[in-house]
Amino acid sequence: MTFIPLAERLRPRKLDDVVGQDAVIGKGSPLRAAIEARRLPSFILWGPPGSGKTTIARLVAEEAGASFEPLSAVTAGVKDVREVIRRAGERATPTVLFVDEVHRFNKAQQDAFLHAVETGEITLVGATTENPSFELNSPLLSRLKVFVLQPLGREALEAILDRGLAELGTTCDDEARAMLLRIADGDARALLTTLDLAAQMGPVTGERLREAFKLRLLRYDATGEEHYNLISALHKSVRASDPDAALYWLARMLEGGEDPLYVARRLVRAASEDIGNADPQALPLAIAAKDAVEFIGMPEAAVALAQVAVYLATAPKSNSAYVAYGAAAKDAKEHGTLPVPLPIRNAPTPLMRDLGYGKGYVYDHDTDLGVSGQQCLPDELVERRYYEPGRFGFEREIRKRIEYWRKVRGGGAGEGSLP
Repeated sequence: MTFIPLAERLRPRKLDDVVGQDAVIGKGSPLRAAIEARRLPSFILWGPPGSGKTTIARLVAEEAGASFEPLSAVTAGVKDVREVIRRAGERATPTVLFVDEVHRFNKAQQDAFLHAVETGEITLVGATTENPSFELNSPLLSRLKVFVLQPLGREALEAILDRGLAELGTTCDDEARAMLLRIADGDARALLTTLDLAAQMGPVTGERLREAFKLRLLRYDATGEEHYNLISALHKSVRASDPDAALYWLARMLEGGEDPLYVARRLVRAASEDIGNADPQALPLAIAAKDAVEFIGMPEAAVALAQVAVYLATAPKSNSAYVAYGAAAKDAKEHGTLPVPLPIRNAPTPLMRDLGYGKGYVYDHDTDLGVSGQQCLPDELVERRYYEPGRFGFEREIRKRIEYWRKVRGGGAGEGSLP
């Protein structure tokens, strides 16, 4: 007798049996309306594992009265796609070509769909766990609707768990129920697979689950969109001066298997971009955390990264250096290679000195005030002000100094005026 996994036995037989995705296929949704009108568009189902992509694609085809042709981009190629298109042309009924892991096709292979989708020879339904904006070429993406499936919430998972228990004819105590929902992490397939295995030992209890299964790792894709979402959340929590959120997102990344050096690099960036000279110790401390990661490795280095994340989140904030560099870079690009003023040019040879290099240069340390006031910007940019210190932390002191030096350059500061 062939063993059929519980997840397959409980696969919904009609759209109304699908739980947790009402925004996409519920009554009144655009996709549901298109199905009922038999005007099915080509579309992408983008969502995490176990959110129902394959099931929804199959049911959509059935309810729209279309033939269902499944392919996996892991094993199929352009030849297989062309064969499906050929068969579709011989049918009187519409054909839904379902391509699982559609992002696995390279962007040249994706061109094989274009003509058939454009002319309506097939309805293409792609399933992907990756952001279509990054993985699908623009001509194909412009011809497709994108529907986003969410990880299944607790209510949906509870309903699926109850179906599984009924199918297996077993029971589940409260502790085991909580553990199964945690292990599932929004993935119906993971939930039912774990339940199926656990039920083979008898009634499902928390004690049996602890003995038989290791807790599932947090779902984390170190190269896909979730990677960028989480590092963005960490950086923005630091910027928002929220140490608790910074620690949470840091832990999500590290416990999910992210490269700790990548995290350290982003903390170094945050130290300069969002704190800068408001707290000059932020950057050295972030570099020290990077050194700690390289020196002691994980898991010990997680504490060093946590220390720095908390320090940066609670430090005074300034993006003045970040903004200043952006403005200077803009002028550097727009104004081309403006000449260096002659007084501050290097003059190591007699010819260069004869040409005026270094002529009129004043050595700042030889002046009474320690500041010569000489012009260092090109003539075209002499009035530019790139760096404007912020109002917090050490930059308040820097602001006083800059204001004093500007007075010196303007001839308005006397000896002993430096704050």
